[in-house]
Parts: sequence; structure tokens; C-alpha cells
Amino acid sequence: MSQYGKVEYWEERYTKYCLQWRRDPEPFDWYQRFNGIKELLQANVQPDHRILNVGAGNSRLSEEMFDEGYQNITNVDISPTVTKAMVDKYKDKGPNFKYLQMDVKAMDFPENSFDAVVDKGTLDSVLCGEGSTTNANKMISEVYRVLGPKGVYFIVSYGQSEYRLPYLEKPEYDWSVKVSQVAKPTIASSITIASDDKDAPNVHFIYICTKGAKVEPW
Repeated sequence: MSQYGKVEYWEERYTKYCLQWRRDPEPFDWYQRFNGIKELLQANVQPDHRILNVGAGNSRLSEEMFDEGYQNITNVDISPTVTKAMVDKYKDKGPNFKYLQMDVKAMDFPENSFDAVVDKGTLDSVLCGEGSTTNANKMISEVYRVLGPKGVYFIVSYGQSEYRLPYLEKPEYDWSVKVSQVAKPTIASSITIASDDKDAPNVHFIYICTKGAKVEPW
């Protein structure tokens, strides 16, 4: 699993993808397609929101969201190769559908730049790499920084609550965290990052972190 946290792994993977793309331009989606998370996403992310999709890769998620009415989406990925390929692919989508090469642990956006951040497997990938705890904390801190008041961090993960909430429910974050589940798709194109837990349930976990909504105990 540790390879998922390495830049070199993704560059090699997407270089192979771009070569194949010329012959068979089929996108690759981790975990879920849009329809699998559509209901929860629409309940928490509005069409007029400024949306950041982190670790976008070559997923079709943003395209499907755009076609559903979400037309202000910035996509970032650490891989220059896949970012260039996606810029070329979606060059006709207009100025509000962007792909930028960026490290989610050190983003170039000002504070309060977005109303929602969508993360489909990226936190999981960071947690698979070396220095996982430090890097996960950097990533979440950056997400929190770029989110505006009442902003939503929408995470799709294989990680169960006991492994993810310790990262999300830190005192420095004034967000509330709600946890939902969606069934794992059975189609081959929605491959998951493998979990070491052979008894992991046949679901993905959705973590919805709403900034400024934390309820303090009496």
C-alpha cells in the first residue's frame, strides 16, 4: 500500500495512462462514480459552490458533477502528467473548470477560497505513504485553511471511523463531522485502494466535515 503515497508511483501510473489514452480514452475512478455518492453530495454541496476536487487524477467525477450543474470546479493533482492530460481533455469546458498541478499538503490558494472540498481517496492515499500521520495532518490543515466559513470537506474513504476521526476531530478544527456509508460498487472500473483489513465491510465511508458547525459540550 505504501506506493500510493509516493509521487513517483502516480507519475508512472499516469504516464502509462496517457499512452493508453490515445488508444482507449477510458477514465479511471477510485472507489465510487458520481451516481454512487450523488445523493449525499447534493445534500451537502450546492451547485453555486466554489468547489475544489483534491487528488483529481483522471477520474470522471468532476465531469459528471459539471454536467449535473456544478460549474465552478477547480481540480488539483500532484502529477504533472495527468494534470496536463486533463487540461487538454477539458479545454472546452470554460474558465471555471480548471486543472492545476499542486500538492494538497501545500496549496497555493488563499484562505477561504472554496465553499467545498471533495476528496475521493486522496486522504487514504496520503495515509498509505511514508510519514503518513504528519502528511495527513498537513493535508487536512490545508483543506481547513482554504475552506470558507461554513465550508464542507466531503471525503470518500475506505477507512472506518476509528481510523479517520482522530485526524478529523482535532481541537483546532471547529467543524462538525458526520459519517455515512455507501455500498461499494461491483463494477471493475471502480477499483479501491486495498485495505489490510480483510474483514472490512463492503461499504465506503463518507465523512462530511462542516466548518464552523462544531457543537461544544457544556
